[in-house]
Amino acid sequence: MKSTATYFSCLPAILLAILPGKSYCQTEIQADSRPNIIFILADDHDIQAISSYGSTLINTPGIDRLAQEGVRFTNCFNVISLCAPSRAALITGKYNRLNGVLRIGDRLDEKQETFPKLLQQSGYQTALIGKWHLETEPQGFDYYSVLPGQGKYFNCPMKVKGQPWSNGNLGGIPAEGYITDVITNQAIDWLKKTNAGKPFLLMIHHKAPHGPHEYPEKYGKLFADADLPFPETFNDDYSEKNPGLKDQNAGYSRLDHIYPNHFTEKVPEGMDRETYKKWAYQSFFKGYLRLVASLDENIGRLLRYLDESGLAKNTLVVYTSDNGFFLGEHGLFNKMWMYEESMRLPLIIRFPGIAKPGSINKEMVSILDFAPTFADFSNARIPSTLQGKSIRLLIESKKPVNWRESIYYHYFNQFEVPEHEGIRTKEYKLIRFYNPKGNSFNEMYSLNNDPGEMKNLYLNPKYKSVKKRLENSLNEMKTTFETEPEAKY
Repeated sequence: MKSTATYFSCLPAILLAILPGKSYCQTEIQADSRPNIIFILADDHDIQAISSYGSTLINTPGIDRLAQEGVRFTNCFNVISLCAPSRAALITGKYNRLNGVLRIGDRLDEKQETFPKLLQQSGYQTALIGKWHLETEPQGFDYYSVLPGQGKYFNCPMKVKGQPWSNGNLGGIPAEGYITDVITNQAIDWLKKTNAGKPFLLMIHHKAPHGPHEYPEKYGKLFADADLPFPETFNDDYSEKNPGLKDQNAGYSRLDHIYPNHFTEKVPEGMDRETYKKWAYQSFFKGYLRLVASLDENIGRLLRYLDESGLAKNTLVVYTSDNGFFLGEHGLFNKMWMYEESMRLPLIIRFPGIAKPGSINKEMVSILDFAPTFADFSNARIPSTLQGKSIRLLIESKKPVNWRESIYYHYFNQFEVPEHEGIRTKEYKLIRFYNPKGNSFNEMYSLNNDPGEMKNLYLNPKYKSVKKRLENSLNEMKTTFETEPEAKY
């Protein structure tokens, strides 16, 4: 029996011309050849915990496979290092002053344009599975299954499209099992149900390795037999940094003042401050790395399914994180502060035939770039109001004309971290802190000479001209990126 496509190719041209709703040529109908896109977003996964980035703490063969078969970016940055605001910047392609999500608890205006909406409008099948954390119901998705709020690691409720949505932090039906496995299972199940004739966007948002560090029993022995090495800047005394670090407890940032509720095990009694700091480092980050191991195993499982299903050859796979994370650098955990470990993101992209296997790209990339990049690859409409840039040429090992030389960052005060903004260039970083009482304290670092950001050069007269140039650029960027751009049609 002839296929439908073959049947139509055999019809006389005059009949083809009058068939309603479609136009057909006298060849078999071809499926949409635009690439599928799988976007994998981890939560708080720092590059220091990925072996393809040189980690000495853990081996990550699943993620490393993507790096071996694609391009690894070494200078990808977020624009605010905090979960919900970072995710809002990612999905809208706009800075937070414009997308409206400045702090955790702010609601994303669902009427805003986002890249899932753009791809859905251009004919893509769209799905989101995992952590959402933006309060309002996800828009632009044919299907979603998301965690309420932060979710939990075992038997987590999932809020599925079609169920009533009244509160982003409540509701859902429990999904039995460990959440990293559950998210991967649901992602693979959705892939099995997709229409083979239409491209898809699948966003897989993992909770791992965000705390609390609850892991399956099989990972419990990892790192149990030896202590983790301490980073070089572990004993930073903060004499060169904002007084908010040196003079306050900063229990959401400093390991020597970390609140006990950050641990899944009982905190020993009777420790002095220095002993507590070292114990906290070992306990906290061994748990963190066990979650990374589980996450990496599931990345490998997903990649094997893409191979077995034949989807790998026309699927662009992206691996990144919403934030970086301090792994003990400067005696810190968590993120928020505009230092390298917090601001820098992993970014690995595999696209067979397009991304050169094993390649490394050092250009400055922003979390705002995902929206225009995915629209570019999908031939979707790219709104002029997006503040990121398509990195398609970078993925293709080409350099765009007039590519950016700096990144603008703005953190809005929350979790005992003062509001601050800054500029990060290839050579320098300037951080300007807000102080409502006056006497603002600023920081400037030479990233080439001081990659650990230990020597504050802000008041060094030798760098007066550099400081002035950076301050002028920072003021210009603030005006540019925090003023609503004019829409062009």
